[in-house]
Amino acid sequence: MMYNPQLETFLCVVEAGSFSKAAEKMYITAPAVIKQINSLESSLNLQLFDRTHRGLIVTEAGKSLYKDTKYIIQYSKDSVARAQNAMKENKEVIRVGVSPMTPPQVFVELWPKIQKMYSDIKFQIVTFENTPENAREILGNLGQNIDVVAGIFDETLLSLRKCQGFEISREPFCCAVSLHHRLAYKEKLEITDLYGENLLLMHRGWSQNIDTMRDEIREHHPEIHTVDFDFYSVEIFNRCENSNDILLAISSWESVHPLMKIIPVEWNYSIPFGLLYASEPSEKVKRLIRALEQLKKSK
Repeated sequence: MMYNPQLETFLCVVEAGSFSKAAEKMYITAPAVIKQINSLESSLNLQLFDRTHRGLIVTEAGKSLYKDTKYIIQYSKDSVARAQNAMKENKEVIRVGVSPMTPPQVFVELWPKIQKMYSDIKFQIVTFENTPENAREILGNLGQNIDVVAGIFDETLLSLRKCQGFEISREPFCCAVSLHHRLAYKEKLEITDLYGENLLLMHRGWSQNIDTMRDEIREHHPEIHTVDFDFYSVEIFNRCENSNDILLAISSWESVHPLMKIIPVEWNYSIPFGLLYASEPSEKVKRLIRALEQLKKSK
């Protein structure tokens, strides 16, 4: 168990709505449930419930903890499952990290070709939640639970995350707009279409490609209002869909948000796309990279 088991009791009480109903579900007594909740509140120094004559009311602190607890418990269970799988799996299994911003489509064409060259290499999909903390943890520790991640990168990002990258293609930057946006009807944009709009770009220092683009837009197209943001995730797509801001994106993110449309732009801005892997890769990852190098040469 990688977390306080009282958290599961807390979840059960919130979802059941009372100590007695939670006790029935857990096959323990109501006093035992109350004792666990009192102990949890004491250890966290939080009041999770208001006890009223009409029943339990979850406090704001309790609501916040409830959301995070579901993630903590699931993440812990997934971690244990990954560790158990690691004990069983073949040494030649390449574990591919997948999230909304790091989709696996690139492998659909590559896997069969790689397995023709190295029939003993297998692939395993490992899903992860795309949060800033996870991105730092996963990219900084490639080779532990995840071997490779497919995504955009450049030398600045590789240096920041202390990993290596193999370029498979160069992806043109596009613009993601809400389906209700005035530009959503277009199949291709001119840079002048963006005049008067807010264009959201990753903050300075994350990507040299984006930093160069930002500087050139500010110098040559001051009519475009560039706005920095902190992290690519589903949340930034939600923000743009709700605000009508425009998000710098790539075409492979078209399935991230059903209410956003990704439109090509007539400009020369692009970024490498490929595999991110450990700065000191395992032998199986080295074999994968050699296979990709051969495939790239044969094109």
